[in-house]
Amino acid sequence: MASIKISDIRHIAKLANLSLSKSQESRFFTQINSVIEHINVLCEVDTSDVEPTSQTTGLENIYREDNVDAISMLKPNQVTSGTDKIYNDFFVVDMILSEKI
Repeated sequence: MASIKISDIRHIAKLANLSLSKSQESRFFTQINSVIEHINVLCEVDTSDVEPTSQTTGLENIYREDNVDAISMLKPNQVTSGTDKIYNDFFVVDMILSEKI
């Protein structure tokens, strides 16, 4: 049976950039071990005679033709009319990356 150690909880918290108190570490340790115990019980269930299913409702996706409605489509000048920060019909935005690739 797989289980985790309190050091694993600390490692996961560090990866998630979380600072946990000792009581939180203890609580999460107990909760995660409980989840692992439940999963181990499920792993012991014999499913060899069960057919795999991808979905159970019988519903199917309904697709429609992808038609362009040229009458309702906005022109570039209509789209960018709310700003004066445009270049070649594109929005100009501030750079979000600190270095160029």
